[in-house]
Amino acid sequence: MKAATVVGILLIVLGIVGFAVGGISFTHEKKVVDMGPVQLSHKETNTIPISPILSTVSLVAGIGLVVVGVRR
Repeated sequence: MKAATVVGILLIVLGIVGFAVGGISFTHEKKVVDMGPVQLSHKETNTIPISPILSTVSLVAGIGLVVVGVRR
């Protein structure tokens, strides 16, 4: 397999995942109060959205690279 084909397949997978998931969510624990043995904390969830435009560009670029890799 050529490098262009492999990169194209990875971009296609990334584009499909971007459409399916819509974003990456992660949770982390944040300390609010730390007074000796007494500690208060809460979990905070953040989401990094993946733009549908970025997913479309990735998908189209991946298809283009696969086509170029097959033709050569």
